[in-house]
Amino acid sequence: MAILGENVETPRELYVHQLGAALKMENKILEMLPQLEEEAQDGQLQKDLKKHQQETRAHVRNLEQVFRALGEEPDEQACPTIEGLEKEGQSMLGKVDESLNDAVILSAVVETEAHEIAVYDGLITVAEAMDDQDIVALLRGLATDRGLGAGAEALRQAHRPALVGAARRIVTERVRPARPDPFLWTQGAMMPS
Repeated sequence: MAILGENVETPRELYVHQLGAALKMENKILEMLPQLEEEAQDGQLQKDLKKHQQETRAHVRNLEQVFRALGEEPDEQACPTIEGLEKEGQSMLGKVDESLNDAVILSAVVETEAHEIAVYDGLITVAEAMDDQDIVALLRGLATDRGLGAGAEALRQAHRPALVGAARRIVTERVRPARPDPFLWTQGAMMPS
């Protein structure tokens, strides 16, 4: 395995590196979930985020098992995508009115889930190419657990009314000006009601 500062030189080193990035991703998600739960306004969303923590802990254990099956020590690698998603989510939560927190959180969950699916699909494809069925089975367990988006979809559907309400408020505020522009009245473009 490449040591810090060295190049990744073999397909196996690359694969182990990618597994390390997946491990970092799952551990970062574990760090983020309690914060999101605290920021969430809806009680059911808070419960769903807590449940997601338990599922994510199982994902970490499963990835550690993949490392052991490969004869490697679990070793986290940088995962800039998940760090970027975290930064974006924190930034948005700092900018929006508290009433929009759930919409921001749900959007972040869907984006994160999409990234996780892509990561596991890539890892499974390489494991299949290596013809390592034990690794394929472990990773398919993660992909099945991820439900290929079912977790994010279930969250989105459960909280759809809150999302729709937030979206309506956003559209209403942006489409309808708070006060009609008198200049437009004089141009005949807008008639006062």
